[in-house]
Amino acid sequence: MTENKGKVVSINGNLVSVEFDGNVSMNEICFVKVGNTTLKSEVIRIRGNVAQVQVYEMTDGIKCGDEVEFTGDMLSADLGPGLLGQIYDGLQNPLPVLAEQAGWFLERGVYAEALDGEKKWAFTPTARVGDAVRAGEYIGTVPEGPFTHKIFVPFYLLGNYTVKSIVEAGEYTVKETVAVLSDERGREVPVSMSFKWPVKRAINCYSERLAPVETMETKVRVIDSFFPVAKGGTYCIPGPFGAGKTVLQHTTSKYADVDIVIIAACGERAGEVVETLTEFPELTDPKTGRSLMEQTVIICNTSSMPVASREASVYTAVTLAEYYRQMGLHVLLLADSTSRWAQAMREMSGRLEEIPGEEAFPAYLESYIAAFYERAGYVRLPDGSTGSVTIGGTVSPAGGNFEEPVTQATLKVVGAFHGLSRDRSDARKYPAIDPLISWSKYGSVIDADKQSFCKSILQYGDEIGSMMKVVGEEGTALTDYITYLKAEMLDAVYLQQNSFDLVDANCATARQRYVTDKLVNILGSNYALDSKDDARGFFNRLRQKFIDWNYVEFESEAFRKLEREIDEIYEKGEGKLSSIAEKLLKEGECA
Repeated sequence: MTENKGKVVSINGNLVSVEFDGNVSMNEICFVKVGNTTLKSEVIRIRGNVAQVQVYEMTDGIKCGDEVEFTGDMLSADLGPGLLGQIYDGLQNPLPVLAEQAGWFLERGVYAEALDGEKKWAFTPTARVGDAVRAGEYIGTVPEGPFTHKIFVPFYLLGNYTVKSIVEAGEYTVKETVAVLSDERGREVPVSMSFKWPVKRAINCYSERLAPVETMETKVRVIDSFFPVAKGGTYCIPGPFGAGKTVLQHTTSKYADVDIVIIAACGERAGEVVETLTEFPELTDPKTGRSLMEQTVIICNTSSMPVASREASVYTAVTLAEYYRQMGLHVLLLADSTSRWAQAMREMSGRLEEIPGEEAFPAYLESYIAAFYERAGYVRLPDGSTGSVTIGGTVSPAGGNFEEPVTQATLKVVGAFHGLSRDRSDARKYPAIDPLISWSKYGSVIDADKQSFCKSILQYGDEIGSMMKVVGEEGTALTDYITYLKAEMLDAVYLQQNSFDLVDANCATARQRYVTDKLVNILGSNYALDSKDDARGFFNRLRQKFIDWNYVEFESEAFRKLEREIDEIYEKGEGKLSSIAEKLLKEGECA
């Protein structure tokens, strides 16, 4: 710590003004002393010799004249082995350690090291004495769960360095020096297995940034087939309260085709975090056969925790994601919910007496949200490997109004929009992603023409459904009614998915393509149906068989048996493939 000190001159909620004498920088960490307790704070504005700091704890008891000690360091995250499987608060304090120190009811001013300084890791050097290295290149590895954790030259070192000495393979703690580097002027720099990095600065020690083109399979049919997300891409899930945002994120985190999942619970209810903590240790990753918790980091800043640290939790989470991307891993960051972060910004902006923007949010809301999502990306690393950070954020607009500022600011920067509908969630159509308002800029796992064909059926079916509400079923032509039933069937058997069934929740790409071809065949056929009652009975039987089909293992005997039963129902309806559907299926076979 530096010797730079100041004193409190005014207090407004968790915003404290501090008068200082030395040099203070933006985003610097300081500690406000209240009796025997020190409260962690961050400088967010400087006017002359007065710094305004946001305190990450309750400010009860602070008074004018209290001493403030500036550290000279930015708000930083500890990076090194031991992060996986941890549960942190927004300031990267491990919550299990805090519980041991202070009991189940956390006291203010209690902090703990993010990484276990006593645990030894099996370090294997990969660099040799005399090797030239730069920031972002690794000098050794340690095993961490199912992964090989790379030990990097700290990202803050500029220029070229030479390895002057490096330890032999063995067990070391994260604080012990494992190598000594020397720069071009001969200055020596000791390197341990861990180092700090400012959370508000993006880690950019990669060779080049690539376009996100590889689909991130989530095993959720409506996402992968209709509104896909690419590795290194961004997406948002806006929706009203109770529409299923958190369950959808949990399903994605369980089954997504990524190496590491980082969950930032930013201002959400504590019960949802508890659900994650109880479920994840019992779930097995199908790729590694190990507990899902071993490849998960949870940044937990629930609604009952200090509002100021919501912003810190989001930035800490994305910094950890970038760190693991640097190892050539694919990381999924789920932020739930960015609206709570925006509300914290609005609260602080009001205390700073800034000119308010729309709905009293700060005028810089859009730039902050854009800067956060821009930290996602698919990159090529110095060793030629690739890694990615995919960011998915939920938005909780008041009353489900997608025109509010946070949703609109998010839609401008993300690559996919999964809009949840109150009507669909009330009708128990889950996931409640509305296929008529959602969109994606990324490539689907199914053929683009088949995707367009299915979307057109849904669109036309919705128009007919709206018309039927006015003229009734009797005033609707039979051909239109059949199209409406086709759209309802597609919705029920493909867009809807049971998150609590192990088979249906985990719908792989091969199965999605196979089922899509079957649906195109059925939806693209004309039938010899004489009445609306016949049509209703025919599609109800088909729909039920398809739903049963979704619950059996792909390519199993039961799967084949149900497929034969579906074909029999189709033949009884004397289905005749239309020229459009026939062309789509033939093109799919050629591809």
